[in-house]
Amino acid sequence: MLEKRTFNSIHLLLGMSMIAYLLLGYGIARSEFGMLLGAFGVLFSAYGLLYREFKADQKQQYLMLGIGAAIFFRFCLLFHYPNLSDDFYRFVWDGRLLVNGISPFAYLPIDFFNGNYTGPPILGIHEELLQQLNSPKYFTIYPPVCQFSFYLSSSLFPESLYGATVVMKTTIFALECGSLYLIYRLLQAFRLPVYLLFLYALNPLVIVELCGNLHFEAAMIFFTLWSIWWLLKWEQKKEEHRYLYASAVAMGLAVCSKLIPLIFLPFLILRIGIIRSISYFLVLGLTCLICFLPLFDYEIMMHLLASVELYFQKFEFNASIYYICRRIGYWYIGWNMIEYIGKRLALATFIGIMLLAGIEFIRYHLQAHKISFKQLLRQLFTSLLFALLIYFALATIVHPWYVTSLVALAVFTRFRFPIVWSAVIILSYYTYLTTDYIESMWLVVVEYGIVYGCLMGELLLSKRLEVSQHH
Repeated sequence: MLEKRTFNSIHLLLGMSMIAYLLLGYGIARSEFGMLLGAFGVLFSAYGLLYREFKADQKQQYLMLGIGAAIFFRFCLLFHYPNLSDDFYRFVWDGRLLVNGISPFAYLPIDFFNGNYTGPPILGIHEELLQQLNSPKYFTIYPPVCQFSFYLSSSLFPESLYGATVVMKTTIFALECGSLYLIYRLLQAFRLPVYLLFLYALNPLVIVELCGNLHFEAAMIFFTLWSIWWLLKWEQKKEEHRYLYASAVAMGLAVCSKLIPLIFLPFLILRIGIIRSISYFLVLGLTCLICFLPLFDYEIMMHLLASVELYFQKFEFNASIYYICRRIGYWYIGWNMIEYIGKRLALATFIGIMLLAGIEFIRYHLQAHKISFKQLLRQLFTSLLFALLIYFALATIVHPWYVTSLVALAVFTRFRFPIVWSAVIILSYYTYLTTDYIESMWLVVVEYGIVYGCLMGELLLSKRLEVSQHH
């Protein structure tokens, strides 16, 4: 009777979730903040209850039901336009340029209408699409793996915005299925409970922002997990260095999906050794070079670097430490010092990540005889989690979908603050309540107060556990 009641409650929660996902995907605009908050409230409540049920009863039938539901929820969000983000218009724009043999890094979108572009007219590049772009005066910032998906979708549907969007979302769906499989296998390899998979698989933010709103963090997550999987295989058969180089290729593809995984590289040196790191990074660099080469020359590379620089100096959204620095700047100087502050915070990010890697390196050598390679590889997830935390804490922009990568890494750690963050970051959608895009600083304070409060609580608990284990 108890098992039947559990089975029925799981079905009820999955049914509630399905309705909420359909509303979010096909019925609620991002300007409808109240309805958005309500739908996500239902989803995260069901998510917490489902996770508790799967943790309490780990029967194979429940595992398969949960995985099936996770895949089905993602599938159901493939067939609508992204309604919480307008980035997909730029994806289609870049894809249409590529189909016509033009690098999307070569021209600003407005160049095609202000006389700077003197070539023949391009199919699908018109003012109606230009008006939908959120950054028409900036060069594209999307790396080659993303651009390949843009090209593929526009090749198949050169004039259909909807068709191209569905193709790109199908790519994200395939990557997400791959990530679920890799998380499952990695949990088995590290002898961790398989129910931890549902922290990522059923997370509403992950489902809505990746498959629903078409963000290529899905590619970064998949290739990062794949890289770690190959490192695990290499550890099992160290005489076969092809596994090590396969890991390097996968990490190179992660970098070519989003540039952020570059911050992961210092933490790999400890795992593979200084000497092997040379060949590893050479293979990784060669992978990036092969991916970037078809799109680039020197001038275009300068355009990309300019876009990255502008990203840190012009845009601001849902930041934490940066907003404190900005407020101090207003008090003492009287204007927004984003260009000055952005550069300093980028430098602080680099220093913070290198210090984190250095501390880990020293700690390892102080207790090297106590840690196996497998343990060290599992600890990599915690190191990458905090490297990303440093990056986001000091960033000028933290969009909701950025947190999905933290959720994926958290699955393999004892830390759960990314799960909390994935819920409260929905508050940032208040900004789209009006077309003026005005943030509520009170909601930003609430969001980060909860996140950093959870982080501090978990760090203190972790410290106590270390002390108790030591004694």
